Amino acid sequence: MRVESESGGSVDVRAALLRLRRASGLPVAFGGLRSGAGRYRISELTGARTGSLHGLAIRHGNGLGGKAAALTRPFAVTDYRSSPVISHEYDAAVAAEGLCSVLAVPVVVRRRVRGVLYGALRDPVRIGDRPLSAAMEAARELEQALLLQDEAQRLLSVARQPTAADPAMWEEVREAHGDLRALAQRVADPALRQEMLAACGRLAAASAPGGSAAGGTVLSPREVDVLACVASGATNASAAERLGLRPETVKSYLRSAMRKLGAHSRLQAVVAARRAGALP
Repeated sequence: MRVESESGGSVDVRAALLRLRRASGLPVAFGGLRSGAGRYRISELTGARTGSLHGLAIRHGNGLGGKAAALTRPFAVTDYRSSPVISHEYDAAVAAEGLCSVLAVPVVVRRRVRGVLYGALRDPVRIGDRPLSAAMEAARELEQALLLQDEAQRLLSVARQPTAADPAMWEEVREAHGDLRALAQRVADPALRQEMLAACGRLAAASAPGGSAAGGTVLSPREVDVLACVASGATNASAAERLGLRPETVKSYLRSAMRKLGAHSRLQAVVAARRAGALP
């Protein structure tokens, strides 16, 4: 059973709800991720007046969100409490917040429901196409954030491999190091980003002479990012795309790193960076 990361998931859900509320014009938005088998926990709210919905555990198939999750498609009702097309396990919490018209959109990652986002009004007004489209777009953006989180966790598992005992793993670890550094710039959760960068530091230190990073040469984080891409065989153009930089900026970082390392070629720079403990 997979339970979503509390910190990373909350950061991404919060960002998705703020986008949903801003783009849809709906005054209330709330939602959460999968918290166990067939359950989704409401962890984030924006525009709410009470805490009645916070922490609510939505079961698969129950209520509006549970039905959207079961059908794997958006669903909306104009009057939540009197709607005949949903079950009513959560009426008290919805009534306490004063909600009437509500829509729910499932968050589906690799054909699996990972969460539910809601938007709501306090009046019995039909929710139109614009709010629905905004909610679906917010769900898609959250899906992409969760995919990034999944990839970060996969790479972290590679980074934790006992590489010193298995030299054949080093190429995979070096590739994971570069991917982790590039991915860290796109991860919203600061705790996960710090964990990724810390893992990169451990990998680099493990390959340095004596098992720790050598002193002397100090490269900036972006110089290390560029060298990690170069070490994987990336061109300046592909490194720029991977890091979200312009090719001219990549060239500038590369020149600066080469100067600091006393290198006269890209290959020499990579070798010197490994000796200095900046790359694995």
